[in-house]
Amino acid sequence: MYEKILVPLDGSEVAESIITFVVKSATAHKSTIVLLGVVQSLIPFGKFGEIDIKCAPEEIQEAEEYLKGIEEGLKKKGLDVESHVRCGKVAEEILDLCNEPGIDLVAMSTHGRTGLGKWLLGSVVGRIVHHCPIPILLYRPEE
Repeated sequence: MYEKILVPLDGSEVAESIITFVVKSATAHKSTIVLLGVVQSLIPFGKFGEIDIKCAPEEIQEAEEYLKGIEEGLKKKGLDVESHVRCGKVAEEILDLCNEPGIDLVAMSTHGRTGLGKWLLGSVVGRIVHHCPIPILLYRPEE
């Protein structure tokens, strides 16, 4: 049913809590798990309307190593896994990958912020829910 399942991760235990569900689904459907890490861009700069997005190389490397560790653990379980690190705004990069051919499902955990916390921090999950063209599996772990 699902060729590829996109799993955005931010390095937190909350984000990783979705992996248990993804493993079950990927095993049942023989799906590829696509891990995504997004390094938030530094302040864009440029001249005369040109914008150049930059990310710190050490942050990119750290994200790649983090995802590689998770990827290796999943591959030991016999799963097909690939990982990607992107630089930019988190929600935009997730939505961009949602539009890639073959991605059939986005699976992610939510921090479950409400009220002032959600207003102050924004909601990546909210943007994904409202703009993603494919099904989304959301999981809110107990605190």
